[in-house]
Amino acid sequence: MAAPLWPLHGVNLGTLLRTCDAVGACLAVPRFPWVPEALRRGNTLRRPACVHWVHDPPDWLARERAAGTRVVGVELAEEAVRLADLPAARGRTIAVLGHEQTGIPPEVLDLLDSVVEIPMVGTGASLNVAVAGSLVLYKLAGLL
Repeated sequence: MAAPLWPLHGVNLGTLLRTCDAVGACLAVPRFPWVPEALRRGNTLRRPACVHWVHDPPDWLARERAAGTRVVGVELAEEAVRLADLPAARGRTIAVLGHEQTGIPPEVLDLLDSVVEIPMVGTGASLNVAVAGSLVLYKLAGLL
């Protein structure tokens, strides 16, 4: 499951929704007023997509983790695993994607089981949420 719980740009949500469909995953999104329209505009799928609506991201992640779901953050961090070394998911897994400018909020970091980073050689600090999420989802699905 991809979880861009602090989205900045609506167009990226539709792109990530299509990636979720491609790898057999669901998308978890916050109940921001603009998100339903962003998903509707970006959704080119022929069937209804799997979307979970999240009211309180930290609480939702804590409940998912307590139920046995593996929670992987996509973030630059000292203890992060390189994307190439990320093992495929063996069970229910959530890939948490932070805000495109500020990342995953500090209060959520303790809810992560692991952190994965996407190495970059350019001068940018991050990829947009659709690109980052797509790379991680394909790796977790065992398709890369």
